[in-house]
Amino acid sequence: MPFARLAAATTPTAHLGLGLAAVGRPGYLTLDREVDLPPSRSVEALRERTFELLDAAYASGVRYLDVARSYGRSEEFLADWLHARPDIRDVVVGSKWGYTYTAAWRTDVEGPHEVKDHSAAAYARQRAETAEQLGDRLDLYQIHSVTPESPALTDRELHARLGELAAEGVTVGLSVSGPRQAAAIRAALDVSVDGQPLFRTVQATYNLFETSAGPALAEAHDAGLTVLVKEGMANGRLAAAHAPAALREVADETGLGCDAVALAAVLRQPWAGVVLSGAATPVQLVSNLHAAAVDLDDEQVTRLAGLVEEPVAYWERRGRLPWH
Repeated sequence: MPFARLAAATTPTAHLGLGLAAVGRPGYLTLDREVDLPPSRSVEALRERTFELLDAAYASGVRYLDVARSYGRSEEFLADWLHARPDIRDVVVGSKWGYTYTAAWRTDVEGPHEVKDHSAAAYARQRAETAEQLGDRLDLYQIHSVTPESPALTDRELHARLGELAAEGVTVGLSVSGPRQAAAIRAALDVSVDGQPLFRTVQATYNLFETSAGPALAEAHDAGLTVLVKEGMANGRLAAAHAPAALREVADETGLGCDAVALAAVLRQPWAGVVLSGAATPVQLVSNLHAAAVDLDDEQVTRLAGLVEEPVAYWERRGRLPWH
């Protein structure tokens, strides 16, 4: 399993990864993108920014890189970076299928810039597209944003095709989203092909505001799955400019940024395998990576626990964030 390479890493950022959702397309629902991204949102401008982030991440010891079919040109940008640096062979590459990017590199499209389809036909189409971009560099392929009602949890034809992919040596996983993440995770644990569990990884949203998936993620970890955490910064709501008072106070006490403290709170979970940074600038990335140096005491952890929101309210607020 490719994630064994991460476990064997000795750098202090071995359990921090980099996701390219924020820089693979010109519009996304993260706060302050108008400040974080270059004035030009051209393909070449974001390709250059992606290279800067990947170079900084690799130099800092990050070895897991996360993209998706719906993240605009993220697979393409990552493939170009890997091609330009052929000596880099020790990174683990994960991508996702199940959403199609529909904004045509525009920022003025109202509403979401992607459409979900978890059918076997969509898998076949997007698997071919991913193979064209990443070839044999793909280590992990995840179903994107599974919810309890997703047909991906019951479609036997799809399961058989994913089983074939696993037999080829690509790890099969899923990401989950929405207020019922825990139910989706538990349903996924029951999916098997030829008597063997199909999913070997699960990626979920978990942060100081939204912790409802925690018990199910612990169960997944105990079942042998690698847990990846996305949106540890709550789409920018935990960054310094927007952070609640309790987080700012703890950050001041540690001498590090609100982002580092927020990610450190996720890293301390015993089931967390890889926690993703969604940084849009190299400066943000370096600050995120300081999470590995944060040592929270019990009293600070208790104060931060007071920030938890009710899941439905959290996801409704997330759904109202504009695609900047």
